[in-house]
Amino acid sequence: MTAASASSTPPDALAGLKVVELGQLIAGPFAAKTLADFGAEVIKIEPPGTGDPLRKWRLLLDGTSVWWQISSRNKRSLALDLRTPEGQDVVRRLAAEADVLIENFRPGAMEAWGLGPDALRAANPRLIVLRVSGYGQTGPYRDRPGFGVVAEAMGGMRHLTAEPGRVPVRVGVSIGDTLAALHGVIGILLALQHRHATGQGQVIDVALYEAVFNCMESLLPEYSAFGMVREPAGSAMPGIAPTNAYRCADGGYALIAGNGDSIFRRLMTLIGRDDLGSDPALADNAGRVARVAEIDAAIGHWAAQRGVDEVLQALDCAAVPAGRIYTVADIAADPHYRARGMLQEVQMDDGRAIAVPGICPKLSVTPGRHRRNAPALGQDSDGVLRELGLTGEQIAQLRAQGIVN
Repeated sequence: MTAASASSTPPDALAGLKVVELGQLIAGPFAAKTLADFGAEVIKIEPPGTGDPLRKWRLLLDGTSVWWQISSRNKRSLALDLRTPEGQDVVRRLAAEADVLIENFRPGAMEAWGLGPDALRAANPRLIVLRVSGYGQTGPYRDRPGFGVVAEAMGGMRHLTAEPGRVPVRVGVSIGDTLAALHGVIGILLALQHRHATGQGQVIDVALYEAVFNCMESLLPEYSAFGMVREPAGSAMPGIAPTNAYRCADGGYALIAGNGDSIFRRLMTLIGRDDLGSDPALADNAGRVARVAEIDAAIGHWAAQRGVDEVLQALDCAAVPAGRIYTVADIAADPHYRARGMLQEVQMDDGRAIAVPGICPKLSVTPGRHRRNAPALGQDSDGVLRELGLTGEQIAQLRAQGIVN
């Protein structure tokens, strides 16, 4: 092996994969961002003039959302009007050369533009099309508009995120969209494996509510077998004990998960309740669930006499899983986050630095990386169109007509 080859960097895991992203806001773009983080070439198509609405969501820095720097890093921006025949023709030409196309419009929108999967895959049978929508491409609800918050409710999550007897609350982030995006990425990777074996692409149909429902654990079989409707339980986890948030002397909370059999015994020894730790009736989870109020009261009494730091240090020494409730300020200051590369600083075009989340998951040979900042609207329009074979005169004409910017 030569010195040059020994020190060469392996190509990105998805190097050479060409992706066309037609989505906007969260679900479709998050799926494309995940592929881009690992080397896929993603061409993001946005409406001229306004761009993806996410550019203006939440807090803006110099007129653009800082969220944009996460959602669209490593992508190229083509500002193109999909409502025009000329814009639709550009998409067809891109799809003819692409490996993956991602869209999260309402069902039927792509077909109305002549860009449905059947039409695109007729020209490129190897094309993989990811379609993300509120309710999926079939079924009686397919035409309803669907956002993540609605999907979280329909998928069963919102009912559980509450204190008993109080109004269910949001998780706090767009978890329904993100879960759908990750299911979409899984679908793309599965479809790529199938294409490797057969040469054929396929269509991936991800419904937001189904992605949420897929993460609802034993919710349905418990209802089917026992007629039990799981109800909100606040910070506890019904049917698993003990695991809860316990208030400490300084007003903070310690999250303590003592639900493993041996962990429970260590926890009881730590809090001076060997009588509970050695009780044969509490040796397994079923017995502990039956007496969870008694166990929680014992742990709560112990925690209430100590500050969060003291509680967590004692639990760590006893090898009992526990943690504090982090704010983003806690995250930004945490040495473990930094050591794992999950706090990254990127240099903005004006020279200003901004912190963004690192890349997940961690691959030992082909890790994801930040190759370029999120693009300005239409930053790559000329380059993308020239690669398709359009001349400068043709591009200028599209720009003059407002089809491209």
